Amino acid sequence: MKRIIIVGASSGIGWSLATQYIADGGWMVGVAARRGDRLEALRQLAPERVSALEIDVTADDAAGRLMELVGQVGGMDVFLLSSGVGHQNPGLDAEIEGRTIATNVKGFTAMIDSAYGYFRDNARPGHIAAITSIAGTRGIGIAASYSASKRYQWSYLTAMEQLAYAQGVDLAITDIRPGFVSTPLLDDGNRYPMQLVSDDVARAIRKAISRRRRVVVINWAYAVLVFFWRLIPRAVWRRMVLSVKRRP
Repeated sequence: MKRIIIVGASSGIGWSLATQYIADGGWMVGVAARRGDRLEALRQLAPERVSALEIDVTADDAAGRLMELVGQVGGMDVFLLSSGVGHQNPGLDAEIEGRTIATNVKGFTAMIDSAYGYFRDNARPGHIAAITSIAGTRGIGIAASYSASKRYQWSYLTAMEQLAYAQGVDLAITDIRPGFVSTPLLDDGNRYPMQLVSDDVARAIRKAISRRRRVVVINWAYAVLVFFWRLIPRAVWRRMVLSVKRRP
């Protein structure tokens, strides 16, 4: 039976992924997040196959606790990072920028490095998948730290892929780039276009992982959007005003 660890499993895409992998029946599943009550709800779905541990990815003990969870599950074949935060912050509020960087950069790095170290040190094939975002395509003025942190994640995963090759680590990397998904992350009173359903996104992610895809944009409409997004000249991009409407 394969073993998967999902960090950020208490809500949104992470919750959908956890419930789907648990329902599959062919996986031992480790789930982690900050909300213990939600993790316990997942564990109760299949107590004999699910282990749960509270992890705050921004805490100094996050990497150690991840390895503790891996031990509870009995090993790890796939590591899936779904933890992240994002806000519109045109006022550049320092607290908001700091939280975003702490989770999406510091926490992301700690989790990816810990998972990489596990596969390297145990000399076993592995798979690291992380949910980033199409926001990494260009710097977005109203969400500067968010879009920059997602670009960081793109580059970091690329670096891990190269490092694994150089060190002879049998490791697959999957960079998952969704567009707007209807999750608590977007429950901020704004109306976002082209919102996706988290269960549908989770199914697409599972397919991408099973096929060991390197990069996947979810879904096809966002793939088209990103293609043209990349073509916008910098001088034009600078003059574009991006915003979303407040819900009535």
